[in-house]
Amino acid sequence: MQKRLISSFKRSTYLLCFLFLAIVISKSAQAQFVKGADVGWLPQMEATGFKFYNNAGVQSNCLQILKEKEINTIRLRVWVNPSNDKTSGHCSKKETVVMALRAQAMGMRVMIDFHYSDTWADPGKQTKPAAWASHTFAQLLDDVYNHTYEVLDTLKQCGVTPEWAQIGNEIAGGMLWPDAKLWAPDGSSANWPNLSQLLNKGYDAAKAVDSSIKVVIHLEGGNENSKFRWFFDNAKTQGVRYDIIGLSYYPYWISPTGFKDYNLSINDLANNMNDMVSRYGKEVMVVEVGDLDTQVQATYNMLVAVIDKTLAVPGGKGLGVIYWEPEGAKSWSGYSLSCWNSNGKPTAALDAFLTNTSALNPMHAQSDFSIYPNPCAGGVLNFEFSTVAGSRQVRIFDINGRLMQEIIMAGAIQNSMQLNLLPGIYFVNADSGNFSDAVKLVVK
Repeated sequence: MQKRLISSFKRSTYLLCFLFLAIVISKSAQAQFVKGADVGWLPQMEATGFKFYNNAGVQSNCLQILKEKEINTIRLRVWVNPSNDKTSGHCSKKETVVMALRAQAMGMRVMIDFHYSDTWADPGKQTKPAAWASHTFAQLLDDVYNHTYEVLDTLKQCGVTPEWAQIGNEIAGGMLWPDAKLWAPDGSSANWPNLSQLLNKGYDAAKAVDSSIKVVIHLEGGNENSKFRWFFDNAKTQGVRYDIIGLSYYPYWISPTGFKDYNLSINDLANNMNDMVSRYGKEVMVVEVGDLDTQVQATYNMLVAVIDKTLAVPGGKGLGVIYWEPEGAKSWSGYSLSCWNSNGKPTAALDAFLTNTSALNPMHAQSDFSIYPNPCAGGVLNFEFSTVAGSRQVRIFDINGRLMQEIIMAGAIQNSMQLNLLPGIYFVNADSGNFSDAVKLVVK
């Protein structure tokens, strides 16, 4: 009897330890800095035959490539009754559930972005879904609650409880126009009472599905502190309920004259995030960011700066950064601010999300081999392999996937090669026939 009691005690102890460890792991995952990608176009890109390749040129699942870039969060927009248009349709409830399941299967976190429209909702348009167009305001309140609840509850019933629900998309001018439009012709903001009720209906629906879901309110122009103060001061007065302030930051679109240099606005973004935390006691997240796909180095630098500024928000209340449609190659979408080439490979700008990144000198060594010096100024590049193997074909590609240099190295732990490269970012691929690996190289 005593032995059985001891054995039972041990099993109970092990179970408690396991449960404690699971809780610790879960809390650690929740605290993880968000490195995200909005990929609403991905299903249609796949359906229309677009092929995705990793930096080594191997065809791969886009989500897997993003995960290798340390993307840990997927943001998905949802429209009410969308069309089948390739780029301005889809993103229905059913399609969103399928994508959320795919993301969760990859170990990624999920954010749902409610546009409350049949297509794009943004600063220039907040059009009601056609099915709601003739509804009274009282009916609109029910529409927002029911749609939000239905989408989130369906996700939960299918096994995905989103970590965040964004109520409205870039809504500094309100949503569901004209019922909750803030920019009236006379400059007034008479519809604040309407907007506050709609936002609270979305909040209540999300919390009714699962109280753990964090509600995000998202404005454009993340560098514009006066806009954010005006909006959230009014939201506080009106009793709007939410958990997180979401910001968009697109240096390319800042000001009518088009200031393209992020250095002109990055400190404004940082100051605004810090002010939102101190003024309202909320967490902040850059839920949309992007810059030109043709200016890879500049976009990379901008992303590094945004990540650094978000990490620096006091109290750990800068939750993360999400790139808007990094996979949406212009050759398919017509969109110029992705991080993808027409050849199906990501650009080096996306490497800003890699952990071992420092300012302009990213270094990310894989498990099979390392290179040094990195960054370097040209000259001799040294290789150190983890194991002795047969000969290896070593190739260096530029950020557009063009082969720049190539050499066969003998089976030895250490090798070297003479570089003949202009300053820039490159990818060094070593292929032994049955194993292939890649390392990023920075030439000053």
